[in-house]
Amino acid sequence: MRLQILGLNTVDAEATFDRVARLAATFTQSPLAMVNFINDEQQMFRGMYVPNGDDETPGQGGIVFDLSNMAREAPGDYGFCPHVVAQGSQLALEDVFDYPRFKGNPLVNDMGVRSYLGTPLVDNTGMILGTVCVADTKPRAWDRKLRAGMQELSETLLSEFKLRDSLLAQQQELFAVFDGAPFPIMLTEGAEHLLRYANGRQGAAFGMVPQFSPGRQVLPGLDSVGVFNAMDEAFRSGAPTMINQASVMTYDDPAPQNFNFLCTPVRTSPGASISGVLTVAMNTTGQAHAGPEQQAFAANVQERFERLGAGGLPGAPSYGL
Repeated sequence: MRLQILGLNTVDAEATFDRVARLAATFTQSPLAMVNFINDEQQMFRGMYVPNGDDETPGQGGIVFDLSNMAREAPGDYGFCPHVVAQGSQLALEDVFDYPRFKGNPLVNDMGVRSYLGTPLVDNTGMILGTVCVADTKPRAWDRKLRAGMQELSETLLSEFKLRDSLLAQQQELFAVFDGAPFPIMLTEGAEHLLRYANGRQGAAFGMVPQFSPGRQVLPGLDSVGVFNAMDEAFRSGAPTMINQASVMTYDDPAPQNFNFLCTPVRTSPGASISGVLTVAMNTTGQAHAGPEQQAFAANVQERFERLGAGGLPGAPSYGL
């Protein structure tokens, strides 16, 4: 749940973590390095350094691993990183073949790894989220300097987790404002549209659903009128999409209601990649278009959300909230 809350529970690459992986490879002169987040089911290499034909491999001079078919994920029991998380301390294997419990690991058979150094990746709350690790195809002596350096490198990511927590706190303030909005609002995360937030009007109209549940599955009424297809397009294109005059059966009214749905791609800061979709539903039953107050609110919401990552929460909106 902690990875989900921080927005780290996916295999998407991230420049910050790729940079740390490259620093780890350079510092230790290793041909492979990863920033690996681990949940109950899988490992997610959101940071990875693997030399390609244009790279100078640290300490090796050429491609060492054939990772052309390797995705940024692995089963939960693959490799050595799960052992680091389980024991809660750094793991240094100078020669895997010296350890019967490790020498048969798939990482050895699949990639020829002979040595490994993994450090717990601890967040600002003290929770272990994964590892920062390096590996080599030959035995290595991981001396005290290298171990200490990897520990320090892992700790540099504390500021990243603190920043994410700060943004989350500001989001909660903004959500408190949305709680009083006169229209249904929901925020979904990722391409699967996991429900991150829904205000009271959203739940009353379309149904209360658990946090982080897949939207298409738990909100079939909205899916049937094309709302999630519009959200797909907004997430893919990076541009707002809209459905006009969709007839929906709601929980709070026995008669079908007409809604305009505005689906706006969300970034945690103006320069970041799209992280989700903010959907505002505007009841237009009995009118040809949404009222000016609704249109103004919908236009204002995305700007306010993006400004969270730019250093501060703007003042409360003045649209009847």
